[in-house]
Amino acid sequence: MQDLEFSEIVGLICKEDSRFERHAYTFVRQALDHTVKEIKRKSPERTGKSLHVSGAELLQGIRIYALDQFGPLTKTVLNKWGIQRCSDFGDIVFNLIEYNVFSKTESDRREDFADLYEFEEAFVKPFAPSRGRRARTNG
Repeated sequence: MQDLEFSEIVGLICKEDSRFERHAYTFVRQALDHTVKEIKRKSPERTGKSLHVSGAELLQGIRIYALDQFGPLTKTVLNKWGIQRCSDFGDIVFNLIEYNVFSKTESDRREDFADLYEFEEAFVKPFAPSRGRRARTNG
């Protein structure tokens, strides 16, 4: 699918479902590409013309890709785009499936994206200061 076509499709989706900004769809598409490349790199036996990624695999890939792209601002960026929880990624994916941008198998369901992780735990905690350090006192 060419980018122009993708952009037009996202425009149509956003007219029907205004919960998520256009950037959210582009991000999910990029995160899927990143996830597929990582799976192929780590599991060469899964290579092939088309590689199916499960909902759980995609959510983990999204988490890693988002942290890499946005660092400590990840949760803020996702929230600005309308993404508050894992199931929102599922809604974005299934909106793209309905327009034949992504494909699915018979076993794929929206429920596969049901809150695999909490956003606070996944996107904020990695950047929180550790509690193991003690403040230095002048002696």
